[in-house]
Order: sequence, then C-alpha cells, then structure tokens
Amino acid sequence: MPATLLSPDEPSPVTVHNAGGASPLLLVADHAGNRIPAALGDLGVSKIERARHIGWDIGIAGVSRRLADALDAVLIQQNYSRLVIDCNRPPAAPSSMPEISELTPVPGNIGLSDADRARRVAEIFQPYHHAIEVELTRRLQDGRPVALVAMHSFTPVFKGFVRPWHAGVLYNRDDRFSKRLKAVLEAEGDLIVGDNEPYRVDDLTDYTIPVHGEKRNLHHIAIEIRQDLIADETGQAAWAARLARLLPLTYRAL
Repeated sequence: MPATLLSPDEPSPVTVHNAGGASPLLLVADHAGNRIPAALGDLGVSKIERARHIGWDIGIAGVSRRLADALDAVLIQQNYSRLVIDCNRPPAAPSSMPEISELTPVPGNIGLSDADRARRVAEIFQPYHHAIEVELTRRLQDGRPVALVAMHSFTPVFKGFVRPWHAGVLYNRDDRFSKRLKAVLEAEGDLIVGDNEPYRVDDLTDYTIPVHGEKRNLHHIAIEIRQDLIADETGQAAWAARLARLLPLTYRAL
C-alpha cells in the first residue's frame, strides 16, 4: 500500500456545489458517489454489486444538485463509495469499513491494519467533514441562519422486505424539523412517509446529524427518498422540485 491512498490525479473526496449560495439550508450528501481509489482495486466486489445501494445512495447526487440550484443552497457531497469508508458512520464503528454489506462480502475490507484505516479516515472522511465544519462555522460567525439537511436514498427492498415508504424523515433527539416536513409531505396526498423509517439516527451508528446538527444545536433533518423514484433524471427533477417547494415552508415554520 502506498503512503497515501488517493493519487494526485484522482478526484477530490468532496465537492462543494453552488458555493456561496444564499439559502439558510445547507445540503450535505454523505453517500453521493461510488468511486473506489485505484490503490484499492475493486475491493473484491463486482461492478454490478458496487453499482447497487450498498455502494452509494442511488440518485441522491442528482436530486441534491438540482435542489441546491433551485434553492440557491450550498451542497457538500462526498464522492467515494461507502464501501471504502461510510462518511455517515463514526470511524470506529464496524459499519464504517464493512466486511459485509447487506448480504455482499467485501474482501478488500477484511484484515485492515490500523494504517489502512487511518488512510481512509484522513483522505476521505476528514476532508468531507472538514468542509461541512468550515461552512457551518463561517455562517455562524457571520451571524447567518443555518439548518442542516442531510440527503439520502434507500433501496426499495432490503433483505427481502419490501419497503412501503416513498420517503422518510430521520432524527435523533430533536424531531421538530422532521415532524413538520413529514406533515407537509403527507399533505401532498400521494406519499407514504416513514417516521424514522427505514432508518433512525443514533449516536452509535450515525455521524453527520449528531456531530454537525445536534452538537451545534442547529435545526437539522435527514431525508431519505426511495431509490426507484429517483433512479432517472425525471424522478430526480420531480423530487428536487417538490422539496424545493416544501423545505423553505417547513424551515420558516420552525
């Protein structure tokens, strides 16, 4: 293994889209990409498996970019696969660099040394979260209002269970933003919205909301959209337009 994980010609682990956007809503996407550093090969996972939900949040990059443009919001997205390191997990958590994801073994994550893990944290995890920290600190120092919106997507079927929700709102201790958005989404009349479904936020298995939202005492929410609804550009545009209409209304009501 070379001294560094990412070579100089590989993409940055983090992209800031619409830097300088005026919206108080800061969008972040922990699982926007599924690239794997060349030094890691394919982690022993087939191309078909890496393209599934185990490798990234399908469709969420397209939704988030469109939403950022519609809101004039900043979007900070992470570009490497969650199989390399999951940027919404504490680095010490077993699911941070999973040896198995859903039912798929990840041979390239078996037997990692402390140095192997440290490279992934230093070169992918930390730059992404540093970018979020910098943006939040800048806004707070400038006296600007800010709320954190973490964008995710979920697979329609997980381990044989067919998930009925079109979207979900996730939270941990503070449910104010989530409960309000759930209500306005349900008022649309065509959606089943999960309340802390299909996942819930907690301190042991989540990082972005507890660290950037709760510890700073900011309004925050994690939004999950079912992947079959945003797998193509038409669905991504439709969901971006819906959220661009509803998120500002929800935020202003907090």
